[in-house]
Order: sequence, then C-alpha cells, then structure tokens
Amino acid sequence: MTDWQDRAEKCVRTIEEVGYVIVPDVLDAACLAAIREALAPQLQEKLLGRNNFEGHRTERVYSLVGQGEVFEELAEHPLVMGVCDAMLQPSYLLSASQAIHIRAGETAQPFHTDDAFYPFSRPRKAFSVATIWAIDAFTNSNGATQLVPGSHLWDDQQVGDLLRLIPFESKRGDDAVPTDPEVPLGIESDLVDALMSPGSVAIFVGTLVHRGGRSDGENRLALSNQYCEPWARPQENFFLSIPPEKVRAMSPRVQSLLGYSIHPPFMGHSRGRHPLRALEP
Repeated sequence: MTDWQDRAEKCVRTIEEVGYVIVPDVLDAACLAAIREALAPQLQEKLLGRNNFEGHRTERVYSLVGQGEVFEELAEHPLVMGVCDAMLQPSYLLSASQAIHIRAGETAQPFHTDDAFYPFSRPRKAFSVATIWAIDAFTNSNGATQLVPGSHLWDDQQVGDLLRLIPFESKRGDDAVPTDPEVPLGIESDLVDALMSPGSVAIFVGTLVHRGGRSDGENRLALSNQYCEPWARPQENFFLSIPPEKVRAMSPRVQSLLGYSIHPPFMGHSRGRHPLRALEP
C-alpha cells in the first residue's frame, strides 16, 4: 500500500463521519508557484462573478483542467483519486474544475450543497466529491470556506429549512451596499472555518452544507475540482470547453475524467463506439 493510498483511506473514514477532511501540505512550493504563474494573466479583475453565489468580488476561471499540465496533474492527484475510488463508482467523472480568486471586500456566499441539483431525497449517499485546494493561506479574514460538520447526513427538511432562510441575490446595483447572507440560528456555533496553509486541500462530499466566507482585507486564491458519479451529468461541458487536440495530449486518466470513457454497459458511447475514437486523427 502506497502512502497516498493509506492517507486516502484515513480521509474516507473522516469524511464518512463528519462530511469533510482537511489535509495539510499536499502541494509543494514549486507546484504552488507554477499554479500562480499560470493563472496570473487571467486574474486581472476582469472575470468577476455575476451574482452573490459566483461573487461580485470573486474571479473564476472555468474548465481549469484545460489550462495547463499543472492543472491536469492536480485533477488526477493520487490522494484525491484514492478518495474518489472509495466513494464513487468506477469511471466517475470530473464535474467541475475552476480557480476561485476571492478579492478583498467580498461578502460570504449563501449556504449550499454541491449536488443539490440531483433531485434525490435526503438523507442519501453523496453523488459527488469536491476538493478545495488552498493556493494562498485560508484565514478568518480572507474568505476561508465555512463548513457545517455532519450536515451531509441531514434530511430534506433540515437542508431545505436552512437554504430557504438565505435569499439568493442575482444582481446588485452599483450603489448597493454588499451584505453577508444571514446565518440562521443554531448554525453559527456549528460552523467550522477551513483554515489552511498554502498547499493544503479540503475534501468533502456533495451533500455537505458549506459556503465561501467573507474577505475583509486580503485576496485568497483557491482551486476546486469536483467529481461525480459516472451516470450523473457533470456541471461543466468539457467536450465544448476543451478542444480535442488538447485532450489528445492528456493522460488516459484525465481523458476518462473528462468523459472520454464508457460506464458499463455502454453509457457514454459515440455512435456505438468508444468516445476515445473521437480523439484519433
């Protein structure tokens, strides 16, 4: 058993119990520097969000896995693959891949779960696994992710009661004063701030209630890859956002994560053939 396999098994046990795990010091300084360098041209405060979920003061780079080799390697990191191997069915897919750059002055996100768009009653098994990689330190003042331990076991009413209390603002006028969504009674004392050093990763199931925190004075860069069951529709359409010529150069594992794979007996075929044939010259 490799070190990553052993660590993944320990992570799974913690995730099953409380819904998440935080693993420090997974990425080294060279990897963090490569990530910052690759993203610098795109993080020029031009990709700000359109609502208070994306974040009016938050930059997002979507389909990140297609932005360079360092992001491909992150998508198939052995620790994360070990967790997904244990918690999802074989031939699981990459559902979303993005950089999230919270800038100073950003309000907290509304509380949410990452797989609420799959219409199955709770409590239930999670259909997705999410990762948040800390490229900058996560602190109480720069928007550290806030988690609600144990909420992955809640039923529909518990989750629904919480989410209904938080209005979702779609737009904000230029003169509006940014405000944080209210924290419902009984939740504030349960919140855990995911305080992380650069290179750490938080891994949690899609049924866990969480949100991005408020940033008062510092920017905070993170990367997030989410993975879903092979029968579930991913959030991002990587077939459209990543050109086939770029996918051809990726590893077989990343190609499979992007959907160039078959979930038995034949889910994902293209005209009756394996989708990898579409990458042939």
